[in-house]
Amino acid sequence: MFDKILIANRGEIALRIQRACKELGIGTVAVHSTADADAMHVRLADESVCIGPPAASESYLNIPALVAACEITGADAVHPGYGFLSENARFAEILEEHEIAFIGPTAEHIRLMGDKIEAKRTARSLGIPVVPGSEGAITTDAQAARFADEIGYPVLVKAAAGGGGRGMKVAATPADLPVALATARAESKAAFGDDSLYLEKYLSTPRHIEIQVIGDGRGHAIHLGERDCSLQRRHQKVWEEAPSPALNAEQRAEIGEIVAKATAKLGYRGVGTVEFLYEDGAFYFIEMNTRLQVEHPVTEMITGVDIVIEQIRIAAGAPLSLAQEDITFSGHAIECRINAENPSTFAPSPGRISYFHPPGGLGVRVDSGVYQGYTIPAYYDSLIGKLIVHGKNRNECLMRLKRALGEFVIDGIETTIPLFSALIAEPDVANGLYDIHWLEKFLEKP
Repeated sequence: MFDKILIANRGEIALRIQRACKELGIGTVAVHSTADADAMHVRLADESVCIGPPAASESYLNIPALVAACEITGADAVHPGYGFLSENARFAEILEEHEIAFIGPTAEHIRLMGDKIEAKRTARSLGIPVVPGSEGAITTDAQAARFADEIGYPVLVKAAAGGGGRGMKVAATPADLPVALATARAESKAAFGDDSLYLEKYLSTPRHIEIQVIGDGRGHAIHLGERDCSLQRRHQKVWEEAPSPALNAEQRAEIGEIVAKATAKLGYRGVGTVEFLYEDGAFYFIEMNTRLQVEHPVTEMITGVDIVIEQIRIAAGAPLSLAQEDITFSGHAIECRINAENPSTFAPSPGRISYFHPPGGLGVRVDSGVYQGYTIPAYYDSLIGKLIVHGKNRNECLMRLKRALGEFVIDGIETTIPLFSALIAEPDVANGLYDIHWLEKFLEKP
């Protein structure tokens, strides 16, 4: 096992990883920018190192500073969390070159799944169902038009190196395609330095279903069921739950087995999430995230598996501690991402938290790195915490979530708590009748 882990992240996920390390008896090193000097993950770590000024490019994305922090503190492993460098293959390689373990998959698998075209091709070869679309990158508008005619409109133009909805445009008709291609190329080039595009069939009312997997890198893998992340705004997840209201046990077992077998065949090491669009009883692969997900707690709540601890164990060379038959699903869990944003306009709301009272009680979990008197900096993602609730069934879970949201008090800044209170009151949400477009339409209502 590792002696000391440097956590190359901030906020609630840095604190989440610290907790796992402490339960394993592993020392922790927090890194921070000057803007995060008073952050909770810095206060609670065994050691801390300032790695730069507020800008992420000069601190949390500064690879030389992170490697130097490892050398200064004697950390023998790095956990990247999510975001920042968590899916940066070169970062993983540099750490290995310095004999520092990267708590994640191999650089080869990060690179493979980071290229959406290669990821799709690999998924197809491993027996995972994929969305109909182009086999590789589209090089000309004429080629794109031919593919679009073959698969049928509407089509989705996507950046090969994309993520978070950037470089993604819908063409409803042939007349829309040239503008969609030009816009997607420009966005992709600006965001990722790569303007490669590919085409997919646009599904009109799909759900976003993802399967959590864990592999040991030795040809063994298990799945921990699915999460439904269909309530999204601008392709960003807002509300996640497990299990999905749309799947039954047979469907869950079938797609889970397909994904686990593919993960094992790939020789994948660590945790990962295989994401699908689901429509009319069919699954269509869209991507694999080679890191810990923001929404991993809902899976932990219904399985009892500490995903971060398992991730650390495997990175240290241990085999899987669980077989597929050991995994059971109990009850229902929902996670709400609490952001420092105006709940109507979604404008960022950084500032000082004058009062902070998180909810409690049976089945209620709050993952957050903030506290009363803490000032949320304006330099980073607006996520300030996650409210996760668990119940014996979905109805109990919803009632518990309603109660917990009513108890959650954060003063001094605006948050998205009122949005979730409004969502619970919606019959479609209460009945689980929503798709990936539902929330956008709801927010457009006067």
